[in-house]
Amino acid sequence: MAQLWGGRFTKQTDEAVKAFNDSIGFDKRLYREDITGSIAHARMLGKQGVIPQEDADAIIKELGKILEDVEKGALVIGPGYEDIHSFVEAVLTERIGDAGKRLHTGRSRNDQVALDMKLYTRRKTQEISADLRELLQVILSVMEKNTHTYMPGFTHLQKAQPTTLAHYIGAYFEMFLRDCSRMKDCAGRMNTCPLGSGALAGTTYPLDREMVAKELGFDGPTRNSMDSVSDRDYLLELLSALSITMMHLSRFSEELILWNSNEYRFVEMDDAYSTGSSIMPQKKNPDICELVRGKTGRVYGDLVSLLTVMKGLPLAYNKDMQEDKEPAFDAIDTAQSCIRLFTGMLASLRFRTDVMRLSAMRGFTNATDAADYLVGKGVPFRDAHGLIGRLVLYCIDKGCAIDELTLEELQQISPVFEEDVFDAISLETCVEKRLTIGAPGSAAMEKVIDTYRELLNNM
Repeated sequence: MAQLWGGRFTKQTDEAVKAFNDSIGFDKRLYREDITGSIAHARMLGKQGVIPQEDADAIIKELGKILEDVEKGALVIGPGYEDIHSFVEAVLTERIGDAGKRLHTGRSRNDQVALDMKLYTRRKTQEISADLRELLQVILSVMEKNTHTYMPGFTHLQKAQPTTLAHYIGAYFEMFLRDCSRMKDCAGRMNTCPLGSGALAGTTYPLDREMVAKELGFDGPTRNSMDSVSDRDYLLELLSALSITMMHLSRFSEELILWNSNEYRFVEMDDAYSTGSSIMPQKKNPDICELVRGKTGRVYGDLVSLLTVMKGLPLAYNKDMQEDKEPAFDAIDTAQSCIRLFTGMLASLRFRTDVMRLSAMRGFTNATDAADYLVGKGVPFRDAHGLIGRLVLYCIDKGCAIDELTLEELQQISPVFEEDVFDAISLETCVEKRLTIGAPGSAAMEKVIDTYRELLNNM
């Protein structure tokens, strides 16, 4: 098969070396970006008079046909070519003759692959941003329906204070909202066009780099040709952002795995997003959550792999950089599938609000509010803290909740207690009196939900 070099070589490349060197097996997914970039390059070459206009027109027309043929399966990107660039150029030259050989004028595979990867990464960043917005919409929908769904909040996996389901998963809304912001930052920083940088030192041809950048939707051309061909920061930044997103998905997954257990019973997974056991007929396993949790480590590994590839490379391009693609493709594919599946799973989830409420009532989640009640009656907080601690111990021995005690029993701990204590430590009061921005009270939550709606509408 054709390759883009070889004039100074007197021997054929060893087959094992060729197989080791070739990247067509994984970079063939860049065909759309490679052809799109080549069309822009050819149009600029013709406009600048670098190649005859009739050759530029023939190149552009045939590249469009090649793209169409690949898209509909009439042209298969098979093995034997070194990379996607050599495949496209070889097919082009085979179809239109010597005019096809003029396409590579004024560029190197170094700036060509940098362009392809930026175009591909930019497109995928946009897709992932849309996926995250869909996830945020599902979370917001759950929040809107559950501002009065009371449940326990936890620290150290122990029941701590009462909250609402809206407030609880609103924390994940904030996490994924930050992930959207990171995607936007990544897209903004990568949006400069490296084509025209050549191998490392530009070119003597009168290229119009601004024209190419504008046609391809970039903010402008890159400013240093050496950095242009050796920069993979945009991939590292994206993989870092994806690792954080996966961490958020993994935390949420762990939450739902616990909630789905027989001990919690806060949620019930939809059959479409669960699997069974080959031996235990009663099982209904949260496999999507567990796989998301497991695949998080895979994306972390992709980031570390690329960081390790780049850590010792001198300027400018080095063949090591070919190792950027597989971890980048894997991280993008993995994160995108996890976001989409998790979104579908969450949308189908049934929250057992009755169990949540009962769990909050039976976990001493109102202990802090009981202490605050005493403080409101003039008891110093440290003394109130100790009194409620004794009260909790009494309830544990008796096997009941604080609000299940009689007033007489409460007054044995402190005579300050009065009849109004039962209203003061009810779930509704404990939650609804927390009205500062960010707190779980329904009035505060409605304001936050309104803000979230506006943010999503403006994304």
